[in-house]
Amino acid sequence: MAAPTQKAVLESVPTKLFIAGEWRAAEDGGTFPVLDPATGATLCDVADGGVADGAAALDAAVAAQADWAKVAPRERGELLRAAYEKLVERSGEFALLMTLEMGKPLAEARGEVAYAAEFFRWFAEEAVRIHGRYAVAPNGATRLVTMKMPVGPTLMITPWNFPLAMGTRKLGPAIAAGCTSVVKPAHETPLSMLALAALLADVGLPAGVVNVVTTSHSSAVMEPIIRDPRLRKLTFTGSTAVGRKLVEQSAQGLLRLSMELGGNAPFLVFDDADVDAAIAGAMLAKMRNMGEACTAANRFFVHEAVAEEFAAGFAAKMGALTVGKGTVDGVDVGPLITDKARGEVAELVEDAKASGAQVLTGGNVVAGKGNFFEPTVLAGVPMSARMMTEEIFGPVAPITTFTDEADVIARANGTEFGLVGYVFTRDVARAIRVAEALDFGMVGINQGIVSNPAAPFGGVKASGFGREGGFEGIEEYLETKYVGIAL
Repeated sequence: MAAPTQKAVLESVPTKLFIAGEWRAAEDGGTFPVLDPATGATLCDVADGGVADGAAALDAAVAAQADWAKVAPRERGELLRAAYEKLVERSGEFALLMTLEMGKPLAEARGEVAYAAEFFRWFAEEAVRIHGRYAVAPNGATRLVTMKMPVGPTLMITPWNFPLAMGTRKLGPAIAAGCTSVVKPAHETPLSMLALAALLADVGLPAGVVNVVTTSHSSAVMEPIIRDPRLRKLTFTGSTAVGRKLVEQSAQGLLRLSMELGGNAPFLVFDDADVDAAIAGAMLAKMRNMGEACTAANRFFVHEAVAEEFAAGFAAKMGALTVGKGTVDGVDVGPLITDKARGEVAELVEDAKASGAQVLTGGNVVAGKGNFFEPTVLAGVPMSARMMTEEIFGPVAPITTFTDEADVIARANGTEFGLVGYVFTRDVARAIRVAEALDFGMVGINQGIVSNPAAPFGGVKASGFGREGGFEGIEEYLETKYVGIAL
């Protein structure tokens, strides 16, 4: 099969709102451009939904909820399985589309499509494993029955950095549990979600079960939906600042919430670590998605006994990466999402340099078109540098040293965030001890990637609450109903 072309992919993707099973223009006819971050060129224009469009999408989700909840679990699972197979079949198209709108290299985009598809396969299997329990009351006079019921209409707000996987990670369990939804993708990267909605319609998902509203003025359109008493759940992946605002807005309706927010991941390398393995893990933990990931390693704490070896090897690997447009063969690092984002990364690097950090490789904005920044490793970064407390969201790795286990754990935990931490050591007892001591929702031991559809993804503290994926993921979309039966 011939590889898909940019022209063919862009011509095939829908650009209108998807509401009640129909593609429709925004009520006022407005559109906004989707830009290629590698060139700044407009890829296409998509419908710019307004308040009325958001209301129509919620109307559709509410209207479809009762019937969808009654659909047999096996049938819901089979629809998800069909969507999984279709997504795998069309992985080349989805990968190219994602690279065009988001910038990541094609190889990485293909990896995200595979990862995204796995959420549909996992929750296709979980749909038929929703169950309650039956028990005899202590006094023997009553039988206690618990049932699992779908939460109901759900608003899903997804981010630009993983435009497909963050959608399937929410839609998979919602569809399996019997919940309808309104999805609002990031305005920077709406195309992957629009293409996914079309795929779901193609495999037979009933009208109104999934609705997609694209908009360039998210707050104005989303807040009325959040405050509508018919909405029962809100799930959001994005920044902690926006997450806090959404939690406040949701309080009136006492919505069920899943919040996957910012991160400030520590990467701990102990003196007994396999340094080569730690460098390989650091490349994965730092450079997945050009560092534009909440799970990206943000602070590298390396024992002084191996710090020089680690820093030299890490800098060599980072310096060898090829920067360029993600659709070009051989490119390892694509552009950052916007020029503003690149500017923020550059500010953090300049601040670290002013604080005394040493640039081992990179450190500069790439001249010319596109939002490119050099893969960068900094050594001797003091804890006072901004990047040791702020999320970098770019290809920059700050290294600082330590000698004491208790001290490095305290420094690693010294952040408001608590999404993920990484630990490299060959001492099993230390691995367990440090994993238990780290105040994070996830910990990777001797590995640079923790994300897995079969595992619960989520954080603590300012990184949010709720879990996506694993056995726990579907519970976020289910309510427990207790029925007491007198004999």
